[in-house]
Amino acid sequence: MGWKWLGALVLFPLQMLYLVAKAAVARVLPARLRDLSRENVLITGGGRGIGRQLAREFAERGARKIVLWGRTEKCLKETTEEIRQMGTECHYFICDVGNREEVYQTAKAVREKVGDITILVNNAAVVHGKSLMDSDDDALLKSQHINTLGQFWTTKAFLPRMLELQNGHIVCLNSVLALSAIPGAIDYCTSKASAFAFMESLTLGLLDCPGVSATTVLPFHTSTEMFQGMRVRFPNLFPPLKPETVARRTVEAVQLNQALLLLPWTMHALIILKSILPQAALEEIHRFSGTYTCMNTFKGPGLSSPRGEPGAPRRPQDLCTGLMGIALAPRGRRDTSQQPPWHFCTFLIL
Repeated sequence: MGWKWLGALVLFPLQMLYLVAKAAVARVLPARLRDLSRENVLITGGGRGIGRQLAREFAERGARKIVLWGRTEKCLKETTEEIRQMGTECHYFICDVGNREEVYQTAKAVREKVGDITILVNNAAVVHGKSLMDSDDDALLKSQHINTLGQFWTTKAFLPRMLELQNGHIVCLNSVLALSAIPGAIDYCTSKASAFAFMESLTLGLLDCPGVSATTVLPFHTSTEMFQGMRVRFPNLFPPLKPETVARRTVEAVQLNQALLLLPWTMHALIILKSILPQAALEEIHRFSGTYTCMNTFKGPGLSSPRGEPGAPRRPQDLCTGLMGIALAPRGRRDTSQQPPWHFCTFLIL
């Protein structure tokens, strides 16, 4: 037994080196892309934004059938007609992924009308763009139901058949905010972090399931109506991604069977910085880059006016002032001389 463990300890680092070298070579050499001509693709939130671009990209790359789910029939119908004009069979279904029973019933209807789904793209998401204390309880629950639990229900609805066929792929359109949260979008960041953990666990759980795998995509801010009005300090240095770019890279990741995709590639530095820098340094990065205040001007689908305007939701840095009557010190430093017990304001800001 002792020699067996010793052998395992020697082989493990060699195996790691081999896998790293293999991945490096794969980045240089042209990879073989998965053929999509026999795949039926279902995209949640497929009527607009990234979902619509994903439908176009899958159609251009030869997907057999495309199914769109969403809550707005007008958008779904327009996208469906566009995909059909491209020569790809396309269907749409009205479905709220946050409603478990509705997901299961619609999934059954899809199987009866279209057939087995072999690629599931969980793209549907909502954001309310408010601080914790300004958020309505029902709105907070809605974010978690759609952004997180919806992926549980859709995956449970379609994964069993994928396992039977030994052919399937689960895709999650997540966000880099799952790894680095910002103020003013606490519902969205929380739900995306939960969805990231869900996909990480699912991906590992599928290791011994032949023919079935998963891909998690973590894009930076993308120029869609969902985050309309969101601004960073240096837009030329940190430009928002185009939906077309996110869709193209996502489909490529599916064809390459890539488990994790960060967009752009510079977001890999985010993971390293969060692992080695102290909290104070990370706070200064948020202030310098503008991510600390980027939601101040948010005026997405749920808001009629940007933050900071009369009648608009309060800014994250104004939260403690409005809640406890405590003003922040210059440059946002907290005044500890008047800080309430249990560091309540610290918790809300961070």
